[in-house]
Amino acid sequence: MQVPLKWIKELIDIDTIHLDELIERLTLGGFEVEEILEVEVNQEKHTVLDISATANRSDSLSIQGISLEIASLLDKPVNKLVYTQKLLDWKQKIYSKVELISPDLGCSTFLTVEVQNVNDLTVPVWIQEKLICSGVTPTNNLLDFQTYILLETGYPFPFYDLEKIQRKTNTRKISFSINKATCDQEIVASNNETYKLNDSNLIIQANEVPIGIAGIIESQDYVCLENTNSLLIEASIFNAAKIRQQSRHLGLRTDRSARYEKSLKPTYLIESLYRLISLLRIRNSNIQCKVHTFLQEIEQPVKIIQLNYSTIKEILGPINTGNLSEPNFIDPEKVSQYLRRLNFEFSYQDLKLTWDVKIPELRSDDITREIDLIEEVGRLHGFNNFLTTLPKIEKIGREDISYQTRKKITSCLLNLGLNELIHYSLVKEEQSINIKNEISLINPLLSDYKKLRGSLLPTLVETVADNLKQSNRIIEGFEYGHVFSGHLPNNIEEIEYVAGIFGGTNEKLSWSEPEKPLTWFEAKGKIEQLFKQLNIRVYWKINSVALSNNLLHPYRTAELYLLTGENIGKFGQIHPAYANKTGLSSEIYLFEFSLKIIQNQIQKNKLPVFQEYSSYPRVIKDLSFIIPTDLEFTELKTILYLNGTKFLSEINLLDEYRGSSIPDNFTSLCIQLIFQSNEKTLENKEIENIISNLQLVLTNSFNAIIRQ
Repeated sequence: MQVPLKWIKELIDIDTIHLDELIERLTLGGFEVEEILEVEVNQEKHTVLDISATANRSDSLSIQGISLEIASLLDKPVNKLVYTQKLLDWKQKIYSKVELISPDLGCSTFLTVEVQNVNDLTVPVWIQEKLICSGVTPTNNLLDFQTYILLETGYPFPFYDLEKIQRKTNTRKISFSINKATCDQEIVASNNETYKLNDSNLIIQANEVPIGIAGIIESQDYVCLENTNSLLIEASIFNAAKIRQQSRHLGLRTDRSARYEKSLKPTYLIESLYRLISLLRIRNSNIQCKVHTFLQEIEQPVKIIQLNYSTIKEILGPINTGNLSEPNFIDPEKVSQYLRRLNFEFSYQDLKLTWDVKIPELRSDDITREIDLIEEVGRLHGFNNFLTTLPKIEKIGREDISYQTRKKITSCLLNLGLNELIHYSLVKEEQSINIKNEISLINPLLSDYKKLRGSLLPTLVETVADNLKQSNRIIEGFEYGHVFSGHLPNNIEEIEYVAGIFGGTNEKLSWSEPEKPLTWFEAKGKIEQLFKQLNIRVYWKINSVALSNNLLHPYRTAELYLLTGENIGKFGQIHPAYANKTGLSSEIYLFEFSLKIIQNQIQKNKLPVFQEYSSYPRVIKDLSFIIPTDLEFTELKTILYLNGTKFLSEINLLDEYRGSSIPDNFTSLCIQLIFQSNEKTLENKEIENIISNLQLVLTNSFNAIIRQ
């Protein structure tokens, strides 16, 4: 909103206020000065401030409104305009004709005034100058009067040609009203567009003839032209939500509807109408006015909010006096002064240090709680005049198990070289990877994104592929997110998962080895390392049936389970066909685990048990044997640990061999056995006895053939 300072000075004496000080007070008061403009009109330069206000301060979106705000901030009196001194008698005559209006219509005030003998539509030069300073190009007709009043008071006043209405209704006795439109009713608006209405739209009627869409635009048939000399002026206050609904339905937003959408109040409606008629009377001294219709809702009770001095001190804190040793707080008398400057009526309880404040109708939307009144006190005193100290915290929050779990997993994955990624829960209807049973939204915000994701993996893979298409390096990352499954409307399950993608680049696992792609076993080792750090024991089960979307390799995919048999999630290599299609490396690996199951297991396991490092040497022995290929290495390790006594601390797979010297359906394994005691140095004889026992177990339990 462009605010000419010369216009403000007509209402408030701010000649002694420096421009920088005024801008600072406005900014600290919640009104941002976007720009300072210099506008030249008739060889005279005018200073104009481009001011923006918050959405809940519709009362300040006019010259009079912002002037009242400046007066409150600077503690200046507001000059009364000359025309207001003659208003009282006219206002009393209007209110003598008031009738009740139905609250269901969404209109709290509806007033129409007939104005006759408007022969000269020339706009005074001083009005045109103010319009130019406000960023409006004058048209030198009735529109300028409407625009001027809108800028000065904030109220829109639509004009209708009264003679055209009388000719259409074929009578001078006209009844004006607000009614709901009928279904499929059409009206040609003043913008030459035809709008189809329904029963949710409101229309202004003259003897059942629609003359405009309420709160938005007038009908083309009754627009005022240069030869118009009889006017019907409408002064109305509509419900903001109702006007927003109508504008959205019609796809039409005007200056008038924009004002109504910000929730106007009828506080100064009559005064503004009188001001408009006074402006028309400047060139038309013989005009005659007649109040035709005045409908109004039952007056709402005044809202009273109690303001406590103790709460003010708690919220705003001590004021800045320069003495930090003895904190001083805002004086109760100052609070009363600020309430008076805001024109708030109140009663003060000296003993209780409380104020019972009556909230004026003009501020009833933005002041609804005690904290809003405290904000007003802070604005007028100046927030920069309070000490910027942090409040004392009596109770310190704690990290719950969910946060601790995420924190631990995040730390482990970051240590593995992965970065955290974030994607939307909504996915495109047509993806390169389709997941079965994805849930489609009935009313999506965007037509492209109308499904809830059924897995985190597709978006991770697509992100990596898109990044490579932009000639960037490959991304290795992980993501926390919710996955949805089930059927609408009531059978929907929402589960939080952690998923990741890594590999696809050549890595140097040892300084003495060349760079090479990550193998499936090395990738599996990273996942094993993750669960080892989380202190969770899992076992792997081959899953030949991968995701139904062919995202994972059918023969290099495994399901992970707890020892209780509960499924944690899946791990696997990307499907070679999809990798080839998208230009990705086939050595990319994916995982997706249930966060809730991991959290529950961490909660059960509590903290891991730590023990001191043994000061005695380790004994390392290799053992080679031939076993059936259908035997899982996890099962083999479990049996060896059970029979290897407490001295067997670690088992590692060194080598696997299949060849002509090995029988069909058998494989040769070479494992490394590490023995260590916390109490003594182990002797070779003890180790040999343990190994002999393990060989016997392998032979009897798995039909193993020991290789020498």
